[in-house]
Amino acid sequence: MMNFDVLVNNIQDTHTSLQQSAIKAINKHLTIRNWLIGFYIVEFEQNGEDRAKYGEKLLDDLADKLDIKGLGARNLKLFRQFYFLYPSIVQTASAQLKDINSRLNKKTISSTLTNLEFRSNTNSNHHIDNNSRDVNNALSAEILTSKLSFSHFTLLLPIKEEVKRSFYEMQCIQGNWSVSELKRQIRTLYFERSGMSLNPEKLSFEIQEGSEQFYAADIIKSPFTFEFLGLKAKEVVYENDLEQALVDHLEEFLIELGHGFCFEAKQKRITIGDEYFFIDLVFYHRILKCHVLIELKTNEVKHEHIGQLKTYINYFKKEIMLPGDNPPVGLLLVTDQNKALVEYAVADSDIPLFVSKYVIELPSKEQLEIFIKNELKQF
Repeated sequence: MMNFDVLVNNIQDTHTSLQQSAIKAINKHLTIRNWLIGFYIVEFEQNGEDRAKYGEKLLDDLADKLDIKGLGARNLKLFRQFYFLYPSIVQTASAQLKDINSRLNKKTISSTLTNLEFRSNTNSNHHIDNNSRDVNNALSAEILTSKLSFSHFTLLLPIKEEVKRSFYEMQCIQGNWSVSELKRQIRTLYFERSGMSLNPEKLSFEIQEGSEQFYAADIIKSPFTFEFLGLKAKEVVYENDLEQALVDHLEEFLIELGHGFCFEAKQKRITIGDEYFFIDLVFYHRILKCHVLIELKTNEVKHEHIGQLKTYINYFKKEIMLPGDNPPVGLLLVTDQNKALVEYAVADSDIPLFVSKYVIELPSKEQLEIFIKNELKQF
């Protein structure tokens, strides 16, 4: 017979299992959607009736016309590249397109499906005729789209060598790597080190043992996913309760101080290269005539924290700063075991007059440290 503990366990296990299945389904649909968008673009470039009208402006014009969040020219270019580098996904995409066609009953999709299946057969015959092995087929499309998030694929796309890309696919799936772990292994040249190692099996074992794991819930945190689902950034940028509370109260604290703070954004998303970053708080200071970027960390200060803040400052200086603005100012607030540390950072810190002025106009380190300490007492 079922007792209360069994009832609780059954409900929890059912919820967890089906929740993870739903998340994985979202990931797979997102990946296939992006591949199909790449296919549509290439199909138009090669066979579109009015393709000559758009030429090199195609992606920009398409991005302007589409009313779909996340489909900017940069991402459309990424999806186009994704289509070219992962032809094996054609089988999974074809099956998905059949399902879309049956539900929408659109002739254009039916026609596209015919072209897609033809291209799939042509590509397959080409590989067979040339007696060559497509490395991307080493892992089936089903495994690739089920085990890797699209954020993983964005890190694999810049890798030109197919063997190298295939190596990272296999290692990533084998070790269930997070996106940050895949990025770390690519940057530390794991593929090259494996080739040079006298004992690659031992190296692989050590790397897999110390790797950061990927969980199904991480998929939802991806900017690609929340754009796909139509969610707002703040709904999926997961911060721990302490950090989020501090950020919320800090916003109120700075506005109450006056001194010219004009609130602009919370969890401000910026794109640098192929990566998304989120700045905790962004203000514009009407007296200093500059942006004030604030990052708050609920652990000890690290060099990468300062480097990250300086990166944000340089981004604002290059992309956001207007004529007449002063260089952006950064505030790094760090909490560690009820201690507080405040650091300032400023682009072009060799401008002594401005540096002297911002020290006067901004809250002092003492004010900010007292604020943090008082907030920490509530936790």
